[in-house]
Amino acid sequence: MKLFLLFSLISLMLLEAHGFTDETDRQALLEFKSQVSEDKRVVLSSWNHSLPLCNWKGVTCGGKHKRVTHLHLGKLSLGGVISPSIGNLSFLISLDLYDNSFGGTIPQEVGNLFRLEYLDMGLNILGGQIPIGLYNCSRLVKLRLDSNHLGGGVSWELGSLTKLVHLIFYENNLQGKLPASLGNLTSLQKLAFSNNNLEGEIPSEVAKLTQIQSLQLFANNFSGVFPPAIYNLSSLELLGLAYNNFLGHLRLDFGILLPNLVSLNVGGNYLTGSIPVTLSNISTLERLGMNENHLTGSIPTFGKAPNLERNSYGDFEFLTSLTNCTKLEVLEIGQNRLGGDLPVSIANLSTKLITFDLGGTLISGRIPHDIGNLISLQKILLDQNMLIGPLPTSLGKLLNLRVLSLHSNTLSGEIPAFIGNMSMLETLNLSNNSFQGIVPPSLGKCSNLLHLRIDSNKLNGSIPLEIMQIQRLVLLDMSGNSLFGSLPEDIGQLENLGTLSLADNRLSGKLPKTIGNCLTMENLYLQGNHFDGDIPDIKGLVGVKEVDLSNNNLTGVIPEYLANFTKLKYLNLSVNRFEGWVPTKGIFQNTSIVSIFGNNDLCGGITEFQLNPCLSQEPPKVAIGVSIGISLLFLLFMASVSLIWFRKRKKNKETNNPTQSTLEVFHEKISYGDLRNATNFFSLSNMVGSGSFGTVFKALLPNENKVVAVKVLNMQRRGAMKSFMAECESLKDVRHRNLVKLLTACSSIDFQGNEFRALIYEFMPNGSLDMWLHPEEVEKIRRPSRTLTLLERLNIAVDVASVLEYLHVRCHTPIAHCDLKPSNVLLDDDFIAHVSDFGLARLLLKFDQESFFNQLSSAGVRGTIGYAAPEYGMGGQPSIHGDVYSFGVLLLEMFTGKRPSNELFGGNFTLHSYTKSALPERVLDIADKSIINSNLRDGFTVAECLTLVLNVGLRCGEESPTNRYATSEALKELVSIRERFFKSRRSLRR
Repeated sequence: MKLFLLFSLISLMLLEAHGFTDETDRQALLEFKSQVSEDKRVVLSSWNHSLPLCNWKGVTCGGKHKRVTHLHLGKLSLGGVISPSIGNLSFLISLDLYDNSFGGTIPQEVGNLFRLEYLDMGLNILGGQIPIGLYNCSRLVKLRLDSNHLGGGVSWELGSLTKLVHLIFYENNLQGKLPASLGNLTSLQKLAFSNNNLEGEIPSEVAKLTQIQSLQLFANNFSGVFPPAIYNLSSLELLGLAYNNFLGHLRLDFGILLPNLVSLNVGGNYLTGSIPVTLSNISTLERLGMNENHLTGSIPTFGKAPNLERNSYGDFEFLTSLTNCTKLEVLEIGQNRLGGDLPVSIANLSTKLITFDLGGTLISGRIPHDIGNLISLQKILLDQNMLIGPLPTSLGKLLNLRVLSLHSNTLSGEIPAFIGNMSMLETLNLSNNSFQGIVPPSLGKCSNLLHLRIDSNKLNGSIPLEIMQIQRLVLLDMSGNSLFGSLPEDIGQLENLGTLSLADNRLSGKLPKTIGNCLTMENLYLQGNHFDGDIPDIKGLVGVKEVDLSNNNLTGVIPEYLANFTKLKYLNLSVNRFEGWVPTKGIFQNTSIVSIFGNNDLCGGITEFQLNPCLSQEPPKVAIGVSIGISLLFLLFMASVSLIWFRKRKKNKETNNPTQSTLEVFHEKISYGDLRNATNFFSLSNMVGSGSFGTVFKALLPNENKVVAVKVLNMQRRGAMKSFMAECESLKDVRHRNLVKLLTACSSIDFQGNEFRALIYEFMPNGSLDMWLHPEEVEKIRRPSRTLTLLERLNIAVDVASVLEYLHVRCHTPIAHCDLKPSNVLLDDDFIAHVSDFGLARLLLKFDQESFFNQLSSAGVRGTIGYAAPEYGMGGQPSIHGDVYSFGVLLLEMFTGKRPSNELFGGNFTLHSYTKSALPERVLDIADKSIINSNLRDGFTVAECLTLVLNVGLRCGEESPTNRYATSEALKELVSIRERFFKSRRSLRR
C-alpha cells in the first residue's frame, strides 16, 4: 500500500512538473466548449470561471487530486466538432458523448487518455477513419462508436485492447476485412459490426472469444462458408449473421453446440442443405430467422421451445408444431421457394400472432377458412404465390389488420364487402389476381387506408364514390380492369394522393376539374381509356413527375403551363385528338421526356417533333376565321392529291428497287395499316424496347391470334435502311433453334406518305437477358421477380455459343453478327436463349453480292462500346473473331453481374483484367452474388464451375484475334462444364 501511495505521489509530481494540473483540465474543457456549435453552448453555461471545475455540468472529479475523471455529456443535443484538447484530460476514465450531433473526425489526441476505460461516441455524425492512436488506450473496457459515418478499415491494432468487454461499431461505413487479432480480445462479451461494408471471411481466431454472449455481424458483405469458429462459442445468446453472402450448410449438431441461444438470425444468405433438427433442443430460443436462403429438407418441430416469439424460415410441415408456441408473435417465411399447399393448421397458431409472412414462397391451394381465428393479426403477406379460390369470410374477423397483401396470385371471386369493416387497414394490395365483379363501395369505410391496389384483375362497374372519401389515400391503383363510367368529381377530395393509376380501363367522359386539387400528386396514369374533352386546369400540380394521358380521345390545345413543371420527367399525350400549337419551352424542348405522336392536328414545336409549321407565328389566341378555314380546306385538298401522286410514285419506285429481292423470301406480307392496328397505333404501352435504329412493339395479329414482336425502323436515322436490309439478308435463309425467328417484313409507306420499314419476329415472353442480369435498372412494373440461377446461365451461355458456331461454321455463307450483347439475347417461356438484332450483321463470303454488301458497310466501330472487339476501333473488318470477343465479354458479364461499362472500370482496368486478377482464389468475391446459392460438397463445386466458365470468357476476350478461342472450342468447353455440373448435382442427390 505504501509503495502504491509513493508511486501515485511520484506520478502526480511528474504531471505537475510537465504542467498537467486541474488548470490544464479547465483549459482543455473551455477549449472543448469553444468548438461546440454556438447555438448549443448554452447547455454548457455552467462551464465558466465563477464555478469550481468539479461543479460543471457533466464533469466529475477524483476525490484526491480534483482532476477530471468522468465527462458525461450524452444526449445533450450538442453539435460542432470534438476539440483535440480532449487529449489533455489525462486522468479521464470515462468519456460519454453518446447521442449528440458532433461532426468532423475523432481527434488522434484521444490516444493520450491512457487511463480511459469507457468511451462512447455513438450516434453522432463523425466521419473519417478510426484514429490509430485510439488503440493506445489499453485499459478500455467499453468502446462504442456506432451510428456514425466512420470509414476505412478495422486496424490490426484493435487486438491490443485486450480488456475490452463491449465493442460496438455497427452502422458505419467500415470496409475491408476483420483482423485476426480480434482473437486477442478474450474478455469480449458483446461484439457488434452490423450494417457496415465489411467483407471476406470471418477469421478463425474468433473461436477464442469464449466469453462472448452477443455477436452481431449482419448486413455486411461477409462471404465464405458459414464460419466454423461460431460453433466454439457455446456462451452465445444473440447471434446475427443475416444479410451477408455466407455459403455452405449448417452443422447437424448446431443446437447442441450453441445451447444458450435466445436469438438466432442467419436469413438473407446463400446457405444450403437441411435445417438442423437439433435447433429444437435450444429451449431458450425466442427469435429465429432463417428466411431468404436455399435451405431444404424438413423443418424440426419446436415443442421444446415454448418461448419462441419470432420465426422466419422455410417449409410448411413444421407449422403444426408451432401451435405449441403460445407466445409466437412474428412468423416470417417469406422469399423461400418452398412450394406445396398452405396447411389448414395455420388457423391454430398462437392468437398472439401479429405478423404472418409467407410471401414469395410459391405456396398453392386456398387460404384456410379459419384464418380469422388469429384475431391479433396486424400484417398478412401472402403475395407472389399460387393461391386460388375466393377470400374466406373469416378474414372479416381480423379487425386489427393493418396490412393485407395478396398480390400476384390467382385468387378469384368477388372482393368481399367485409373488408370495409377493417377500419385499421392501411395497405390493401389485391393486384394481379382474377377478382371479378364490382369494386365494393364498403371500401370507403377503411378511413385509414394509405395504399389501395386492386389493379390487374377482371373488375367491372363504375368507380364507387365512397372511395373518394378515403382522404388519407396516398396511392390508388385500379388500372388493368374493365371499369367504365366517369372519373368522379370528388377525386379532388383526395388531397394526399401521390399516385393515381386508372390506366387501361373503359372509363369515359371529361376529366374532372377537381383533379387539380390533388396538390401532392406525383404520378398520374390515365392512359388507355376513352376520356374526351380538354385537359382540365391542373397548373397547381407543380410537383408532378409522370403524367400519361395517351390513347384517349382528349381534344383542345396542350396547356402551355405544363412547360413550367420542372419536376416532370415523363409526359405522354400521344394518340389523342389534340390540336394547335405545341409549346416550345421547358420540358417541350426534350423529346425524350415528352411524347405527342398520333395527334394529327398539332403543329409547331421544336423540329425534333417533326410537325408541320403553324400558319400563325404565334400560338392562336382567338378562333380561326372563315377565310383561314377555306384556305385550310384548299390546302388539305392539294395535300390529298399530292399524297395520291406520291404513293403511286413510291409504289413504282419500290417495284424497280434492286433490294426488292431481299423481301421476296417472305411469303406472307403485312401492311402498315395492319401493324398500326395490331400495336394499338404504336402505343407506348405496347413498347417493349428500343435500339439504335428502331423501336420494338408487342403486337397481336388478330387473323392468326398470334403475339409477335414488331421492330419499327426509324427511317430518319442514318443507316436504318442498311440495317433493315442487312437483317433481312442475314436471316432469310438461316434456321436455328437459338435464333430469333424472322416471320415477315413490311416495306411500305405510312399514312403521311413517309417510308415505313418493319421486321416482325416471334415474341419472346421473358424479354432480354440484359433485364435479367441487371434487374435494378429496369422499371419496377417490368422487373423480373427473381434472378437467373447458375444452371440457367450455363444453359443460356451454351445456347448463344451454339448459334454463333452455326453462323460462323455451318451456314452456307458465314455470318458475323457484329453486335452481340445481353440486350440482343432474348429468352422464351422456357428461358431458352435466342440471338436477335442482325442490323449490323455481315455476310463474310461476298461472291456475286459483293457490291450489295459493300454499300451496307459503314465506317467506324461495329457494335457497341465495351462489347466491340478492339480491332474494330482501329478500322478492322467485321469477322467471326469479333463475335468471339463480344461473346467473351457477354460471358464475363453473365457470371460477374458487372457491365463492361461499370464505373469501376477505366483506363487499363477492364472487366477482363478485373476477372483475370481474381482467378482462381477469389472467384467467389467477383461472382454475381445472386447466383452463389449453392456450394456442392462433393465433386464439382460452384467455385470450380465459375472459374472454368470465366476462363472461357477470358480466352474468348483476348486482345489479339489470333489468340481467341474458335467458337466451336468455346461451345465444346461450355458443354463440358455443364455436363460436369449436372453430374455433380446428381451425385450429391444420391
